[in-house]
Amino acid sequence: MTIFALVDCNNFYASCERIFQPRLINKPIVVLSNNDGCVIARSNEAKILGIPMGAPYFKFRNDFKKKGVIVLSSNYALYGDISNRVMTVLSSFTPRSEIYSIDECFLDLSGFDHLNLTEYCKHIRQCVLQWTGIPVSIGVGQTKTLSKIANRLAKTSKKTEGILDLNNSPWIDIALQKTEVNNVWGIGRRWSRVLERQDILTAYDLRAAPERWIRQKFGIVGLRTVKELQGLSCVKLEDESPDKQTICVSRSFGKPLTDYTALKSAIATFSDRASSKVRKHGLIAGEINVFVQTSPFNTDIEQYSKSITLSLHPQTNSTQEIHRAAMRGLNQIFKPNIHYKKAGVILINLSRPEKAVKDLFYPYVQSNDQLSKAYDIINQRFGSGFLQLGQVKKPKTWYMNQNYKTPSFTTRWDELPRAK
Repeated sequence: MTIFALVDCNNFYASCERIFQPRLINKPIVVLSNNDGCVIARSNEAKILGIPMGAPYFKFRNDFKKKGVIVLSSNYALYGDISNRVMTVLSSFTPRSEIYSIDECFLDLSGFDHLNLTEYCKHIRQCVLQWTGIPVSIGVGQTKTLSKIANRLAKTSKKTEGILDLNNSPWIDIALQKTEVNNVWGIGRRWSRVLERQDILTAYDLRAAPERWIRQKFGIVGLRTVKELQGLSCVKLEDESPDKQTICVSRSFGKPLTDYTALKSAIATFSDRASSKVRKHGLIAGEINVFVQTSPFNTDIEQYSKSITLSLHPQTNSTQEIHRAAMRGLNQIFKPNIHYKKAGVILINLSRPEKAVKDLFYPYVQSNDQLSKAYDIINQRFGSGFLQLGQVKKPKTWYMNQNYKTPSFTTRWDELPRAK
């Protein structure tokens, strides 16, 4: 019998910020998106105040000030490092685990049913909190979908104290009845509207829905969800993440760019970071897409959106080759006197070097050449962007607005917390 536990970090971004800043504990916190645009994370205290997810900062600035809400810019270096620590701790409690997102992880507890799983999960929860400072909620079920439901209820119900075990539980029917159908894993808004028209309003109703009708309306994916609710495991644990199909590095600029030099600097940086990412995953790219666009919300300017896809022949992950292709692409789509608000680089047609298409004139793919390796080592040691190709002068006019960013406490030597 399969048993899954879904471990989900509570209010992850806000919890990361609180680790090194105890003054933030029990205070309402919101974390803003790139360029301090809108709310992407809230502490429980902020949720109680009625602050909606996605709230534009410029509209709610005065409201935040009146309610004493602490505003923070996103600190992805900190969040990524803390996530790695949490996942490392979780992997020590079971031979098999799957990192589902930056703040979620599935644990395979099959064969652990001789234990009191609630007590075991309490032990996991306590260790994660003690060793990383991050509070988590844990839901247990015979399938991934049931563990998702258990986790959601564990988060919202004070009676559970952050842990709910639905494995062979007499409370499973009640749990499904309390879960609206649109909150079932894999059921989106479009599907939920179709189900609600058939009076299928909860996970309990969905579990009892006619399988033939589900198959006709939603295909094998919908039927798989129903089977998962019935306790039949159809979504297996992914021990290894599948190879990425694309790698994108893009950014909305703090201020619109009209200068070619500044835009060129941005695209160069994006292409360099994309090449480093593709090497990190052990892949090579066959094509590169470069795009630029204005802000669709500013109707007072000329609107312009353009992209171009260039072939990388032969397939490569070389910084130099990807950089050159990105510059060629920018030169072809750049238009003067335009206020560019966003730009980016996408590497596509990714594959493993050993699976690359062989070419009579290029029998060897350009993969992990020595210069690129040295480039990665230096940037890893001194910080991303420390070394760049063709960047004698580094204009910062396109950098993100991060007016409320906290230090990168765990990833930069000069920003380590100081004990007094």
